[in-house]
Amino acid sequence: MTGDPEPISAQARRALEQELTDLRAERRLVAGTLRDAASVGDQADQADELRRADQLERLDRRIEDITVRLRQAAEAGPAPTDVVGVGSTVGVRFSDGATETLQIGEVAEALDQMLVTADSPLGRALIGRRPGETVHYDTPDGPATAVVVSIGE
Repeated sequence: MTGDPEPISAQARRALEQELTDLRAERRLVAGTLRDAASVGDQADQADELRRADQLERLDRRIEDITVRLRQAAEAGPAPTDVVGVGSTVGVRFSDGATETLQIGEVAEALDQMLVTADSPLGRALIGRRPGETVHYDTPDGPATAVVVSIGE
């Protein structure tokens, strides 16, 4: 990762846009429950207000992070289709013959088992490669190889 704005795949963009919509809706709900400091009653009410204020702050940070990331992705343009880069969708054939389609991303997401981070051993091996090239990378079970089959959405 160069520090320059990195592209993201269309699928990742849609996921971030949906998360942003959801977060903004949640923020509206939380903000609507906050009361003016003068109307807060006992200590339990004060603790509840503090919890909601903390939740609002967390939501605001995530909204800002997503907004910045989407802006950077727009500046970076589309993911490359001639060489593997962040945001690329890559068809890979492993040494056991299995072929998988992977997304090269910046941050691992627990629910996305097809996402490979650019700084993982496989991700580092794939970055900058073209279809037909063989990559070598380390796994917990030892060295492994794979062939780049395709690049694209």
